[in-house]
Amino acid sequence: MLGEYRITGRGASGIAADIERAVGGGALRPGDALPPLRELAAELGVNSNTVAAAYRLLRDRGVIETAGRRGSRVRARPATTPRDQIRIEVPAGVRDVSKGNPDAALLPPLGDALAAAAADHALHPVLYGGPPVDADLARMARSALDADGVPDGPIGLSSGSLDAMERVLTAYLRPGDAVAVEDPGWGSLLDLVPALGLRTVPVAVDDEGPVTADVARAVRGGARALIATARGQNPTGAAVSAARAAELRALLAGHREVLVIDDDHIHGAVDLPLHSLSGVTDHWALIRSVAKAYGPDLRLALYTGDPTTVDRVRGRHRLGAGWVSHLLQRTVVHLWQEGAVDPAAVAASYGRRRDALVRALAERGVAAHGRSGMNVWVPVSDETGAVAGLLQRGWAATPGARFRVRSAPAVRLTVSTMTPEDVEPLADAVAAVLRDPAAGQVRYG
Repeated sequence: MLGEYRITGRGASGIAADIERAVGGGALRPGDALPPLRELAAELGVNSNTVAAAYRLLRDRGVIETAGRRGSRVRARPATTPRDQIRIEVPAGVRDVSKGNPDAALLPPLGDALAAAAADHALHPVLYGGPPVDADLARMARSALDADGVPDGPIGLSSGSLDAMERVLTAYLRPGDAVAVEDPGWGSLLDLVPALGLRTVPVAVDDEGPVTADVARAVRGGARALIATARGQNPTGAAVSAARAAELRALLAGHREVLVIDDDHIHGAVDLPLHSLSGVTDHWALIRSVAKAYGPDLRLALYTGDPTTVDRVRGRHRLGAGWVSHLLQRTVVHLWQEGAVDPAAVAASYGRRRDALVRALAERGVAAHGRSGMNVWVPVSDETGAVAGLLQRGWAATPGARFRVRSAPAVRLTVSTMTPEDVEPLADAVAAVLRDPAAGQVRYG
């Protein structure tokens, strides 16, 4: 069952810590079955309730999964082995289209905005007990949300989209609750859900967003939350259409108890309109990051939602980190006030490269997906063969395993580092790899 490894420990925390160390160090591998409660209790000379408590701790930390009479086993991808470790080494001379970062040339310089924020701070230093959200930032954020038809709600701030998602989820859900997430979807979110002790319920994605039938199956099966990417979905480039939003909103209206999280992470770098799912259920949140348009290191995302949700998240934030730095908040305000980013121009730049690559692949008989954002998703039958074949031809792509639960294999290509001259050579390389039977293409779905 465990090969040569022998679990040690006396109390629940000690047993759990030993197993977690073994998983992190590779002595226990994904899929390994753990001993039944009574068997391990007898071996360690402890009460079976102690082992049960240890297993609960491990489940809540996302290290193991339990399945009743079928026992407990190490998760296929434990929280100690995040998906971003599924990567390839990029040899010298190989073009890297795997990273998923924005184009640094499209990010605004921060020097003047940081200096202005520092000058503001000198005049009006922020001390303990002040308001958590800068008044100008809240006003400008709310105005932009109003323009996009997002329901009215207070503004909160977090250190990035994933931080906001974690805070919203933990405000309502408890270990063991089910969360409907996109598959394929954002790898960091697919790591976060089990790390919180929550149960992932994958829902299929097509070019128009989460597939309504899959979402229906998830919520009717007891999913307590749904997380949907509004635009620029990572990795597929999907964007929720008006028709799909209407279908999903009609469905969710019959499940008002479901917590809905709208992820609008690419706001400011996309030209498709927002069709959110916010406001149709009793509790909801819409999250916007500044990372894609203004720079990942600003570590700032804003969120709005129903008053209860925002109040819960703000209250818990206040007890921990307290607030997001007002220096960063004022920096973003100055960037917004100065029009440091032209969203239409940024979106057009990504769109030209993305559309050109999708078109070039289609001309070579390769179906690919990339309706918005900075990524192109290419279905394949063998990810390992496809990634290796592209490396041999001078291109580094991301294996789809970083983004999948049950969906079909694929590779992700990020266009942000590409030039117009790269499109044809990359399309040629992808087509050549997929002509190899060992890495043949499959349909997306």
